Amino acid sequence: MIRLLPATLSFALAAVPAHATYDCAADAMVVFDGSASMSEIGWDSTVEPRIGEARAAMRRAMPDIAERRRLGLLVYGPGYRGACENISLRFPPVVDAAPRIIDAIDTLTPGGMTPLAESVVAAAEVMDYRNRPAVVVLVTDGNETCGGTPCATGAALEAAGWNLTVHVIGFKADVEFFSWDNPEQRAFAKDATVARCLADQTGGMFVSTDTVDELTAALERTLGCTVIGRVD
Repeated sequence: MIRLLPATLSFALAAVPAHATYDCAADAMVVFDGSASMSEIGWDSTVEPRIGEARAAMRRAMPDIAERRRLGLLVYGPGYRGACENISLRFPPVVDAAPRIIDAIDTLTPGGMTPLAESVVAAAEVMDYRNRPAVVVLVTDGNETCGGTPCATGAALEAAGWNLTVHVIGFKADVEFFSWDNPEQRAFAKDATVARCLADQTGGMFVSTDTVDELTAALERTLGCTVIGRVD
């Protein structure tokens, strides 16, 4: 079955860096937003919380993706430490990771805040990104809220990495300009979460999604066998 992508998503996915490489050799880490905002329902009270829609997309996308590459999972947000300290490596890249990823997201209770930059660094370190190819796909509904600097972090990862690409999927992502714990947003852009800077700095893609279908398509595109990394 051929799935037609929504026009807005198709446009975003078409903007693939010229240096992207097309094979499935590199391991990938999924960094998943489990912060408290994922339990929000938005303006329409008849729509399920964001976490419910994200779970549905994960159930659709992960089985096919995990057949073709090793995947790992890191979650930030919920936990018993401070609101910005709950960065949890669930497992490094493994074969047939779909059931483990789906179970981890299905049983997740959103909480805490959003340490975007620190979480992506942690995922990159798991894959020894300085010495071998690595892909990180960040799924987030919003902004850095723990004082991190995604733009500076992306530049540092690019400088230190051997072949690291960070793709960012914004899911119902809001932009917050006036938060003290999101210091780069006002200088970055008026229409995109500062999380996009991680992709911009490492040659990855930023995809804005609002529905289960769009999120599923973005996961398939960034984690599947079409766009997985980059060559200089």
